[in-house]
Amino acid sequence: MMLLKDGTNPRISYLNLGDSIGKAVRIFMELKIAIIPVLNGEGGLLSIFSRSSLYRAILDGATHKDIIDPYLIQEVISISDDIPDDQLANFVKMSQVGSVPVVNREGKVVGLLCKANMVMTLFRHSELLNVQLKAILDSMHNGVIAVDSHGIVTHLNIGASRILGLKADTSLNRPFQQLLPKLDLTPALVNGEVKIGLRYRHRNVTMVVNITPLKIGGNIAGGIVIFQDLTDLEQAARELETVKALNKTFDTVLNIIQDGIIVVDETGKTTLINQAMADFLTLTPQEVIGKHITEIIESSRLHLVASSGILETSEVLTIRGKPLIVSRLPIIKEGEVVGAVGKAVFPQLAEVRELAEKIRLLENKVNFFQEELQKNKTAQEVIKDIVGESTEMKKLKEEITLVASSRSTVLITGESGTGKEGVAHAIHLCSDRCQGPFIKVNCAAIPENLIEAEMFGYVSGAFTGAAKAGKPGRLEIANGGTLFLDEIGDMPMALQSKLLRVLQDREFERLGSTKTIKVNVRILAATNKNLYQGISEGEFRADLYYRLNVINLHLPPLRERTDDIQPLTHFFITKFNKILKLNVSGIADNAMKTLLNYSWPGNIRELENVVERAVNYSRCGLLLLEHLPNHLLNSSPRENPLSAGNIRHQEKIAGIERDMIVRALEKAGGNKTKAAKLLNLSRSRLYDKLDKYDLKY
Repeated sequence: MMLLKDGTNPRISYLNLGDSIGKAVRIFMELKIAIIPVLNGEGGLLSIFSRSSLYRAILDGATHKDIIDPYLIQEVISISDDIPDDQLANFVKMSQVGSVPVVNREGKVVGLLCKANMVMTLFRHSELLNVQLKAILDSMHNGVIAVDSHGIVTHLNIGASRILGLKADTSLNRPFQQLLPKLDLTPALVNGEVKIGLRYRHRNVTMVVNITPLKIGGNIAGGIVIFQDLTDLEQAARELETVKALNKTFDTVLNIIQDGIIVVDETGKTTLINQAMADFLTLTPQEVIGKHITEIIESSRLHLVASSGILETSEVLTIRGKPLIVSRLPIIKEGEVVGAVGKAVFPQLAEVRELAEKIRLLENKVNFFQEELQKNKTAQEVIKDIVGESTEMKKLKEEITLVASSRSTVLITGESGTGKEGVAHAIHLCSDRCQGPFIKVNCAAIPENLIEAEMFGYVSGAFTGAAKAGKPGRLEIANGGTLFLDEIGDMPMALQSKLLRVLQDREFERLGSTKTIKVNVRILAATNKNLYQGISEGEFRADLYYRLNVINLHLPPLRERTDDIQPLTHFFITKFNKILKLNVSGIADNAMKTLLNYSWPGNIRELENVVERAVNYSRCGLLLLEHLPNHLLNSSPRENPLSAGNIRHQEKIAGIERDMIVRALEKAGGNKTKAAKLLNLSRSRLYDKLDKYDLKY
């Protein structure tokens, strides 16, 4: 009905029986219309007076005063005002009449449809449809080619250009057979046959082709050819089936085991619960999912494990009057804690409870002996265990040995995944504090509202939900040992000032207490951020930075110490052989070359993940190229550091570095300690660079 509205002239006048020819002429002159509806006494359409009626009257010698009645057209063609667009378009094409009255359901004339206006309206709609159709075709992922009845290409969308490697400007108005000679359109264009699901290969791309003839008025006017690239589809289908199978297996296993399982995200909200746990809580899974764990189990500590990343195993609890053996394990993804899993064993017999207690005691003994064994390692053995043969790592090992004997604070810097935590642990094990605890705090993983309680502990009643007996903080637990503050750059500003006091005075108070606690603890910190930039942006305290950066150890990224890639790879192969109980003997030369040529943005952590994946795929024998992930195989080769272009680039960097050192020394008045702090370098590294650039200060 949109077409009718656009093509109808609403300006209309009417005649009645007995009206004069002169009145009709005035209406024709005023409204510029071809016909005038003549109404009966009830206002309904009776007949029409057309221009041809006027011409007949003139030929008969009638004057303007004569009446119109003898010249009226009685066989009136009219259309309804609710006629569908397709019927209206067909009427315009088939009708010989130039204008017709438009009537409503009551038979009243509401306008005149002029064929000329209607043709222009159809033409405008056709242009709009063509633009819309082209936009729709170009937005499709599939390729589409349209041809006329002679097989000449009239349209080629962006998808077809991408899949087939054709360009629209050189393909339009050319025979389809010249472009794709192995695809025959004759059955569709001659016989009107529809071809669905044809397998076709072009430019090493496998695709499915559908060919459909276009018919207008029963005649074949052309055809549409649709191409669907199967490469991505086949890969997605395989991955989807694998995921479906894994999900089905996971759901089956989860719900047939007798233990209760509940999972939370990093904020403590429940994301999964199995049927056994839901039955124990007398709740449906729908009532549990999305709620905070403390809303379901008030005394739960699962959200704390999701925050701290510290597992808690085999704890005997009584929930709803029933004894449970509870374990809480953090979920770690790419080195970050993203949630936690709680497992509850429902022992029904005293013997089962006794067995669980014995197992827990045995695990405690094993952990104790392992810790004692680790503590008894000599400094030389600890350093030897650090994997790395590059010049940078050899120098780092020497620095670890030197700083381990000190009590000074150490700031370990380097990109994510370079092994900063391992260096911190090595410093602890090589120090005279190795018999004491090594306590790690991930400043980015613990929520801001909990980190102060975790660091300093609290007393009973310090805040809502605080344990009645209070709780010691990490600083207190680390007394006599080492406290490692990972991701120190993410520590809230409010806590930074309190940490500064600990660094200065080695004392603090628990939350809710006025009693000062003194500790003997060495603090190591690590970050992948530029703390100096954080100071300028007001995100990190300058005084805390200088307290932390007494000694700086920098871990270069893996791409700058490629000599370590091969020994690290063999170390990880040995590690995962033990964990997965497999027998991978080594790695093929071309696979190792690929590892050496890759840039490793994720550093050692990414290399470890790649080797773990490859070991899983290989199972035995050598790791091959096919066992490596696609992004390594498809990555551009790392630039040869000996190329002339790169040497020029390194010379530019060296020049910039030399100028920075000179400016820092001038700003510090020649004081090398101050200059080293301005450059975020250790004194020993500054001296090395002074020798390197032959600077005399």
